[in-house]
Amino acid sequence: MGKRKETVIYILSDSVGETGEQVAKAAISQFNSGKYEIRRFPYITDEEQIIEVFQEAKRENCIIVFTIVIDKLRQFLVNKAKEYNIPAIDIMTPVLNSIENVVGTKPKGEPGLIRKLDEKYFRKVEAIEFAVKYDDGKDTRGIKLADIVLIGVSRTSKTPLSMYLAHKNIKVANVPLVPEVPPPQELFEVDPSKIIGLTANPIKLNEIRQERLKALGLDNNANYASMDRILNEIEYAEKIMKKLGCTVIDVSNKAVEESAGIILEKIREK
Repeated sequence: MGKRKETVIYILSDSVGETGEQVAKAAISQFNSGKYEIRRFPYITDEEQIIEVFQEAKRENCIIVFTIVIDKLRQFLVNKAKEYNIPAIDIMTPVLNSIENVVGTKPKGEPGLIRKLDEKYFRKVEAIEFAVKYDDGKDTRGIKLADIVLIGVSRTSKTPLSMYLAHKNIKVANVPLVPEVPPPQELFEVDPSKIIGLTANPIKLNEIRQERLKALGLDNNANYASMDRILNEIEYAEKIMKKLGCTVIDVSNKAVEESAGIILEKIREK
């Protein structure tokens, strides 16, 4: 009795082929089938590539597992498998057909969507971590690395805005402007179009700061919430913003979403 040839599993995909490979490995683990080899052929975009794979596969003891959502290529592969008498397993189509029957709409037929979603998710996580790391001027090196830099006096929604924009995959650093502390030099070394100054009505700021002190269990008559102090801070901040030549947004009567909308529009314009 001759020695049985090694089983070769060909994975064909119009994306990276990760799904097909994982399914193939899960399936073959159910067998004591000895040696096997997996050969992955990602980014199948034309019929010539499929023909080349079958020319190679016809000499092997093999099966083909494929995740191709482009209908024309999928049908071509199915026909070739019949022509060469090679077993070919279509992983995606039965699932797509079942979902289509339930939701009543056609699939997009666009390869690599799950990877795009994964990349988008990781970009968001990265942006959130960035916002935390470079919040409140903790590390001014972030100014040069950020997509957007928010500056303003205390309680002008710098942190909430940073986090909101981070969820839109935008890396944001924010820097408080305090009269006793010179602004970081990095602010004057970056493109002013990526700096956004935040200001607010002094009466509104006074209310917010008094509430903040109350929440902390402190005397709401502290200098931090006094009108003279607030006016002094706003005047100082506006001088810095004018010197930088940056866009200024009055957040007095704006929800975080509204202010973020203005910033996102500026980004789109750029």
